[in-house]
Amino acid sequence: MSVTETGPVTATRGERGERIHHRRDRAGVWFSLLAWVVGILFVLPVLWMVLTSLHSEADAATNPPSVFAPVTLEGYREFFTAGASPWPPLLNSLTASIVSTALVLLLSIPAAYALSIRAVKRWTDVLFFFLSTKMLPVVAGLLPIYLFAQNTGLLDNIWLLILFYTSMNLPIAVWMMRSFLSEVPVEMLEAAAVDGAGLGRIMRAVIAPVVMPGIAATALICFIFSWNELLFARVLTATVAETAPVFLTSFVTSQGLFLAQLCAAAFVVSLPVLVAGFAAQDKLVQGLSLGSVK
Repeated sequence: MSVTETGPVTATRGERGERIHHRRDRAGVWFSLLAWVVGILFVLPVLWMVLTSLHSEADAATNPPSVFAPVTLEGYREFFTAGASPWPPLLNSLTASIVSTALVLLLSIPAAYALSIRAVKRWTDVLFFFLSTKMLPVVAGLLPIYLFAQNTGLLDNIWLLILFYTSMNLPIAVWMMRSFLSEVPVEMLEAAAVDGAGLGRIMRAVIAPVVMPGIAATALICFIFSWNELLFARVLTATVAETAPVFLTSFVTSQGLFLAQLCAAAFVVSLPVLVAGFAAQDKLVQGLSLGSVK
């Protein structure tokens, strides 16, 4: 009697679990399609920029644009040979982005350590202070920074950009690194301390390998923010410390907009960020999932 009563109940539970499984599969398919649509929407402008850069100025200026126009490298040739050389701005952007990112990591990792693993008193107030520095509108700080640079003789100086990019990215890096360091098991640190390891060795041999994906994610984000910054670089630089985004604005002239050449220049300028993002995508995903960017 018990067998006959249990049979329908078991079958009903099995059917219910199968329905839930099918429902989850359908939801997964829809989420996958949505992810593809969002990905295509983000990639399509980049593909269109690359396609336009491979056309002549006449074909790029047609309305509607000629998709199947002859392919030419005229835009890239004009970018590298005609007018001012793009290499100094590219080198300035590379220098400012790499040096500022290195300084940010050098400062943010010890700060995050003091706010997570060896938490200082009133650490929530410290975190709020870091976050409050990002609440000020960017334009509101433009005039004071310009006057400071003018009075100290730092206008059109690459070290001023390095200092500004470091201070700009430091709050974000501290928050991210604290989130990553919070995931380090305390037992590992206690075991290393029992074995006689000092703070420096614990940082190098225990903490660094665990949070390396988080460090890579933080470095990549800081590098991208520094490389793409335009407003302050446009105001604080002229010719000596001109960065690549500022150099792109020179293609909008009173004679008109050289669309093919501008797209070629934009692709060349964005290439370092694209390469860095593609090379570090695994570390970026691991790092963002490690600390969940709380």
